[in-house]
Amino acid sequence: MKTRSTTILAVRRDGVVALAGDGQVTLGETVVKHGARKVRRLRDGTVLAGFAGAAADAFALLDRFEEKLGQHGGDVARAAVDLARDWRTDRALRRLESLIVVADRDRTLLVSGSGDVIEPDDGILGIGSGGAYAVAAARALVGHTDLDAAAVARTSLEIAAGICIHTNRQLWVETIP
Repeated sequence: MKTRSTTILAVRRDGVVALAGDGQVTLGETVVKHGARKVRRLRDGTVLAGFAGAAADAFALLDRFEEKLGQHGGDVARAAVDLARDWRTDRALRRLESLIVVADRDRTLLVSGSGDVIEPDDGILGIGSGGAYAVAAARALVGHTDLDAAAVARTSLEIAAGICIHTNRQLWVETIP
């Protein structure tokens, strides 16, 4: 059975970055968990990370990313590039099936096993089953409301939960001012 789950959304607005995730984990056609926490604070709360995909794989990647942060003095971009390089070239890491989003005060990045390190042009980035729905909602809210980053992220995930069957309304939102 294929494991599906998650919507993770990063929103950057007015000097604040919010990273939000839902709690649903689905195995096949069955919801097996409602309250999974897929958004984490790293490096004493100065870096946010969220994941979509296989949880054990994501935890291994987050641990490796945190090591890279330490090696690079907390530089998120350098740590992300280093992780992507290792993920793509290391035989064991190559088999990991997950995506991660990392953010600090200055940058929001998607990191993938195919070597991608992508920074969105508009500060809005989504991954997972409902990622595209959440991004569309966030772009509309940023363009037409005065909501802060956390409210945009929360509202966008609620909208995605109404569309994507692999996304629920049990949400976690973390911010860095």
